[in-house]
Amino acid sequence: MRIVPLGGLGEIGRNMTVFELNGKLLLVDCGVLFPEEEQPGVDLILPDFSYIEDRLDDVVGLVLTHGHEDHIGAVPYLLRKNDQIPLIGSRLTLALIEAKLAEHRIKPYTLTVEEGGVESFGPFECEFVAVNHSIPDSLAVFIRSEAGNVFHTGDFKMDQLPMDGRITDLRHFARLGEEGVDLFLSDSTNAHVPGFTAPEKNIGPVIESYFRDSERRIIVASFASHIHRVQQVLDAAHKHGRKVAFVGRSMVRNMGIADKLGYLDVPEGLLVDIKKVDDVPDHKLVLMSTGSQGEPMAALSRMANGDHQVQVGEGDTIILASSLIPGNETSVYRVINGLMKTGADVVHKDNANVHVSGHASAGELLYCYNILKPRNVMPVHGETRHLIANGRLAEETGVLPDSVLLCEDGSVVDLRDGQARITGQIECGYVYVDGSSIGEITDTDLKDRRTLGEEGFISVITVVNRQTGTIVSGPDIHARGVAEEDAVFKGIKPKIEKALIEAIESNKEHTTHQLQQVVRRTIGSWVSRKLRRKPMIVPVVVET
Repeated sequence: MRIVPLGGLGEIGRNMTVFELNGKLLLVDCGVLFPEEEQPGVDLILPDFSYIEDRLDDVVGLVLTHGHEDHIGAVPYLLRKNDQIPLIGSRLTLALIEAKLAEHRIKPYTLTVEEGGVESFGPFECEFVAVNHSIPDSLAVFIRSEAGNVFHTGDFKMDQLPMDGRITDLRHFARLGEEGVDLFLSDSTNAHVPGFTAPEKNIGPVIESYFRDSERRIIVASFASHIHRVQQVLDAAHKHGRKVAFVGRSMVRNMGIADKLGYLDVPEGLLVDIKKVDDVPDHKLVLMSTGSQGEPMAALSRMANGDHQVQVGEGDTIILASSLIPGNETSVYRVINGLMKTGADVVHKDNANVHVSGHASAGELLYCYNILKPRNVMPVHGETRHLIANGRLAEETGVLPDSVLLCEDGSVVDLRDGQARITGQIECGYVYVDGSSIGEITDTDLKDRRTLGEEGFISVITVVNRQTGTIVSGPDIHARGVAEEDAVFKGIKPKIEKALIEAIESNKEHTTHQLQQVVRRTIGSWVSRKLRRKPMIVPVVVET
């Protein structure tokens, strides 16, 4: 069996793994990565499908371990290439992805599975295992094949007091361990955190205390898929006689699905439409919003900027009931600062216990290794530091160092006769979604955008007569975002004229592009020396 991760290694997001045997492919997860500040203008980052793009007809199934965006968000972009790929997942996971696909006008073929179920897809036999996470109905998958057995946890933790009563099934883990695990792919996100992840039930009393003490509106921001957190908010609101309105398209959609399928218990008369919140007194209102990660177009960010129908003000209580995804810190703190300027009281993970992680900490991972006794380990889902920490935990429990595979996106791992080894590397870059374009934006384009944003823009337009070797017009210099007045460029104009005339006189065969490069070098070195800046320079030379 060949295993190739197309995302999720060295990053938090873009999770996708390819399993290949006898010419057939089984995919596990297909998620997105959200852009950071050095990727301006980018909406989403997809896994690189190049490795499988010419073989999509050989895909026997796409197993979705749970319904978070970093595991299902890229499915519409994959199914645009081949909408016949079967989607396999739990009832809630498939309901969430079907709603997303409907927006893309794609009707998928789906197979609903439950914990304990066994299904065959080509040469792969998959057994599904209940795991606990921050979204209901999460599953791990045990893949049997003639090449060996592989166990992929997806995202999980071992909450012993889960809100829905569905624990990570360690008895099932033990049975699979007795059968034999040749390769274990384990969630690494919290591998560097000692001990055990706190239970979700710890958060309920904290949230309720703010509901008890607040005298005006309460706005709670969370992931749009965090059904357990939303349930805690609904329970607290119901207890204290408040109405709840969902804010944000994804929040409304996901909670509607959860309510319909019975994953959310909504007391009758508790919900109110966002369009009617003005009819509810402030001290009786709770808004359940998206935007906990500082996303610029999400509801909470727009409230902080004052361009949302909900105007945050003095005495309002804002609760950010989620963790910080690495890379989002600046955006989140910008939103917090904006909200606090309005006079609101902002509660977040730094000043209150309003969130617990959905991922297993080191103590829980040690339990897994000791129960499963895997022959080979491949840490997944995490930054490099998380993968390394997870690998060290495996070694502490007796896994041989040579059998701990620290991979990166695009690593090629071969499993044969119970031995897993890294045998190669494929090209596996970022695929950027920018508006309606997919994969057309390159790292060079992003570098240009950063230069424009950080250093500014200078255009130089000059008209020359090559035959007479004279400057007919210009150079006209226009600057944007450079801060200095245009008058500062008077000193460089004679130098540009001189450089152009010398270039024409020395070689009448110079092309227009070569003359433009003369202008670029001349003004570029002057700006760097004089203004201490490196703006984007666009020289235009027109010949008469």
